[in-house]
Amino acid sequence: MIYIVRHGQTDWNVEGRYQGRIDVELNSKGIEQANKVRDELSGIKFDLVFSSPLKRAYQTAQIICDNNIIKDERLIERCVGNLEGKLKTEIDVKIDFNDPNENRMGIENINDFRSRIKNFFDDISKNYKGKNILVVTHAGVSIYVKCFFEGEPTNNDYYNYKLKNCEYLKYNNE
Repeated sequence: MIYIVRHGQTDWNVEGRYQGRIDVELNSKGIEQANKVRDELSGIKFDLVFSSPLKRAYQTAQIICDNNIIKDERLIERCVGNLEGKLKTEIDVKIDFNDPNENRMGIENINDFRSRIKNFFDDISKNYKGKNILVVTHAGVSIYVKCFFEGEPTNNDYYNYKLKNCEYLKYNNE
């Protein structure tokens, strides 16, 4: 099985800031959330653990299990350019994050973003069949992980595919 976990809460999640690739740590609630997931998954022996290299994801992975954690750049959150660190309420430009032509504000191209996520899971599916794998990543990545395993949302509502802090999904990798 492949277990996909979004990192625990950060202060920037609470404040409604775009985090992107800014390296924000978990807050106390995020640590509690990760401990809860650790307890829920305690009966599973993970053969491999992968994490985004950003602190909030890596800290979550460390709390969930004490395996050797492999940092993989393909799991890093999408770069949202000049939006990073800004409150979502202070942005007056309407950005379509799913438009492949959207490049304002220095946002990482959606096709490039999706391609690296697909590349990661193609590798996992090919090389680690039948293994228990933990993957700790971010909200934006979680949307396209769900697309990889379940297909595109029928109503194009990608926002509803996003995992909440420390929410997790599991997928068969037989």
